[in-house]
Amino acid sequence: MPYTVMPCRSRRPHRPGRPPRARPTRTRLLLTALLLFTAALGLGPLGAQRATAASNLVKNPGLEILDGPSQFPQCFEKSGWGDNDFSFTVTGDAHSGSRAVRIQLTRRGDGDRKTMMLENSCAPRVTPDHQYDLSFWYQSTTPNVAFTLFRHDTAQGWVYWTDLKTLPQSAAWTRTEVRTPVIPPNTDQITWGGALYGVGTLTTDDYAMTDATVLADPDPCTTGGTGPECRGRWTVQSTDSPVRAIHSVLLHTGKVLLIAGSGNDRDAFAAGTFKTSLFDPATGTYTAVPTPEDFFCAGHVQLPDGRVLVVGGNKDYASADGSVGYKGLRTSYIFDPAQNKYVRANDMLAGHWYPSATEMGNGDVIALGGLGEDSAGTVVNEHFSYAQNKWLPMGEAKQAWSFWGLYPSMILLQDGRLFYTGSHVFGGGLPGTGSSVYDYGAGTISEVPGLRRKDERDQSMSVLLPPAQDQRVLTMGGGNHTVSPDAHRLTDLIDMKAASPQYVAGPDLPQGRYADGSPQTGTQGKVYVSAVILPDGKVLETGGALHTYREDPVFEASLYDPATNVFQAGLATDPVPRTYHSSSTLLPDGRVLSIGNNPGDGSFDQRVSIYQPPYLFKGDRPQITSLASTRWTYGTAQRITVDKPVVKASLIRPAAVTHSSDPNQRYVDLPMTVDGNTVDLSLTSNPNLAPPGWYMLSVVDANGVPSVSKWVRVGSEGQVAAARVQSFADELKVTDAGATSGTAGMDDMSGMDGMDGMAHGSAHRHHGVKMAEGYDGCDHAYGRINQCVPWTFPKTKQADRCAWLLAKGFGRLEVHGRDRHHLDRNKDGIACGKGDVRRS
Repeated sequence: MPYTVMPCRSRRPHRPGRPPRARPTRTRLLLTALLLFTAALGLGPLGAQRATAASNLVKNPGLEILDGPSQFPQCFEKSGWGDNDFSFTVTGDAHSGSRAVRIQLTRRGDGDRKTMMLENSCAPRVTPDHQYDLSFWYQSTTPNVAFTLFRHDTAQGWVYWTDLKTLPQSAAWTRTEVRTPVIPPNTDQITWGGALYGVGTLTTDDYAMTDATVLADPDPCTTGGTGPECRGRWTVQSTDSPVRAIHSVLLHTGKVLLIAGSGNDRDAFAAGTFKTSLFDPATGTYTAVPTPEDFFCAGHVQLPDGRVLVVGGNKDYASADGSVGYKGLRTSYIFDPAQNKYVRANDMLAGHWYPSATEMGNGDVIALGGLGEDSAGTVVNEHFSYAQNKWLPMGEAKQAWSFWGLYPSMILLQDGRLFYTGSHVFGGGLPGTGSSVYDYGAGTISEVPGLRRKDERDQSMSVLLPPAQDQRVLTMGGGNHTVSPDAHRLTDLIDMKAASPQYVAGPDLPQGRYADGSPQTGTQGKVYVSAVILPDGKVLETGGALHTYREDPVFEASLYDPATNVFQAGLATDPVPRTYHSSSTLLPDGRVLSIGNNPGDGSFDQRVSIYQPPYLFKGDRPQITSLASTRWTYGTAQRITVDKPVVKASLIRPAAVTHSSDPNQRYVDLPMTVDGNTVDLSLTSNPNLAPPGWYMLSVVDANGVPSVSKWVRVGSEGQVAAARVQSFADELKVTDAGATSGTAGMDDMSGMDGMDGMAHGSAHRHHGVKMAEGYDGCDHAYGRINQCVPWTFPKTKQADRCAWLLAKGFGRLEVHGRDRHHLDRNKDGIACGKGDVRRS
């Protein structure tokens, strides 16, 4: 897998590369040696969490030996980057001995200064798949200090790896310790230290590094194992969902909000029958929730307090003759789990059907995209203020006047910008490269190159890969509703830490089988991809179909490992087809819920499947036995206790998924300081990496087995340290989106009503984008409105087309408009009826 790597140089900006991360389950040590060691110390099994080697791997750890020419401690260097005024001093005010190093910043624009081991033979040597405990003593006059880590890649040189924790301000000498993540492949040395990124001083002394590797059992799946410990297991539940679950939102109560609205059923819409159900995975029961409007194809996102913001929905279905498209609702509601009810919010600036909603680092929500009240593509941004509990008016909501498509995948990056990955719903990609970085605050858009087949990313899925700190995104599969080619199996990977990020080819999606048991061949892949981040740091992808006209389901599932950039194929597959309007959701106990399937004939499969990943068949699970607090502040250490050795911990944001889109999904690494069964977890100081809200806290043992999650609420109350942001993606070409319409390349536009009095006093009427007929790949001139007769037909001859429709269960099809496919030759208003079918 290619990586973008820049060398580490003192006093110059680091361009962080893409460090691979290794799985702890690869560690292979001798159990007898560990038992003898722990027995000798009288520690028992939990003692294995302490360092297994007492020797300090740091050279000149007390900083006592000075280099002759520089008079700076041997094997240490003055390092850093950015615009700041600084000094390094060897001081006699030491923790022990006679020397320590003091860094002072008197002015800071950006960047940091740090004391670390020299990047030569002085840097400690490491072994891949091992973990190490790192520590030093420090004094500081500011909380803006990070424990930062670099690694040496044997092929590509020194690269930034990660920040491990933020250090509290301390006037007295204080020891700080943290355990590294598992050392990645091709890494032979590391260097580390305290990075001062605020005005003040940092004094350090007495560095230490010891091996803290924890044993993993042999992996049976590497020797041909085929049991559930290698493939997992699917179970179809005995009770079907009572609603056509098109949207799935996991609540911090552990229940799943299943939203149908009218459920893609025109008769239900006409009758005003809108549905929501609350599913309890623990009991398998459902509770009906009164639903005030049609939330069919709305947007949704959890707010910091756990309420769910619902964005828009369906104001009206498309006309049967296709002359008028679907219309978006301007209204918005908030679901309150404490009351199990929807509460109306104020109206938005425009209507939105198929919008995306992304939570920002301050808890606000930016919503964009979809269709407006006039069926045109909406170019209006919406800004929900969490503090004010309302949508902001025009003039306060910043506008780029760009059409982002339907359900655009907008992922929040570490510096607060939004990354449009190129994943969307319906039709081709946006003009240009099909992917971009959007700076909402500045109103600028920067195109991102490299996405292959950008016009065939309809209902692909994009994931911010674990951990969020690495800022890597994987985009998987896709097709095109309008022209309906076979879905492809391409994946593209991007490192958003690079100075000039661009997509590179990832591994192809594994191929599956069709309903008749025949295998996929050639380049055949899938759309309607579901991707779920798991607590072991892997990504489950499942479900899908070969075509975008909601047919030809693909039965396939695999695990993607971000550490190795490899898909583990051959998992057990969901026995229920999961195509259009399907979704998958991680549950707090580590299982995965899959629901929904809406074939082209208009039916809806309401069966519910639950997947048990392989890690649930690999022995006893670790347990989080206590939590010091369930309210976490950024940049702090949070104490937990566990019942057995663990190698990593994480926060996973609960799902809010529909149409292969969950842009808020993320896994945040929690570096650990381990003392027996007591573990201190370091939460990032950057809210953009972990936007405020409820998260699932999990710990994982050396075999990759996770605990049952505990719920914690992450927030900014009382935050002391500033957000720590690495310089990245700053060489992209920036365009001022606010100065242009954002509808370039669209020949036909229709006006947006009610949009007078624009921001900055402009009287110009900004236009929505007129959607082409058949934009959703369905020819609504045939059959019921919720059926999908393909716009681009898979069969060329009329008789073959009719046979295909009959085989797919479409039944009687009335003709409401232009007979594009020549299915009603006798003009009696019934497609493929008696007298219509003949060879041609």
